[in-house]
Amino acid sequence: MDFRKSMTNIGTIVQKELRSYFNSAVAYVVIVVFLAIVGWFHANALFLANTASLRLMFELVPIVFLFIVPAITMRLLSEEKKSGTIELLTTKPLIDVEIVLGKFLAAWALIGVTLLLTLVYYFTIATLGDIDNGPVVGGYFGLLLMAGVYVAIGVLASSLTDNQVIAFIVGFVFVFLFFMLDKVLLYVPEGLTSIIEFLSVDYHFSNIARGVVDSRDVLYFLSLLGFTLYLSVLSLERRKW
Repeated sequence: MDFRKSMTNIGTIVQKELRSYFNSAVAYVVIVVFLAIVGWFHANALFLANTASLRLMFELVPIVFLFIVPAITMRLLSEEKKSGTIELLTTKPLIDVEIVLGKFLAAWALIGVTLLLTLVYYFTIATLGDIDNGPVVGGYFGLLLMAGVYVAIGVLASSLTDNQVIAFIVGFVFVFLFFMLDKVLLYVPEGLTSIIEFLSVDYHFSNIARGVVDSRDVLYFLSLLGFTLYLSVLSLERRKW
């Protein structure tokens, strides 16, 4: 496989998907809703609770991701399959890996842009006093990794069906499951608690959000992300069997 040609193909798909997001209302609705929810709670913490910290934002965003990310990803492959354009894509010099990666990177980039806009909350806090930048950098880095995993799961869900609603539901169920794993440890047999906790996305995010980036946490995110995208490629290849 020609690496340069492959990267060009992936870049083309990313540009196409981003144009699709911003030429419709999808990107604007996602950004406005996300910023409105996070901004509301941030303002309440800042002015009503008199708390000049981004801690609440880093606790709230993972919950908002549970709904926002499946909504962004539900159409990526399911729409192509329903309309039949997935077959047109594969008649071009494109392979399934490039299609999956291109669509994944486009959705991840949209989340990245949305997170970038929340920096206005950081500058608001910074102007009011000293702020510990370690947890802030760790928090944003952790959110990007978490978003990457959730987007990969959403792409997988979208590859399993040609119905966008079903893709949203399946994506939501899986991201909710990974988010909740470390919150049900009281109901898990003692011998399995460490395993269940390690599988939790929020557990690893919480570690990184403290400002200490552990390679084990990063490896967890990258491994889960890569494995999920691999499953998406296999799912897409089912049409050839």
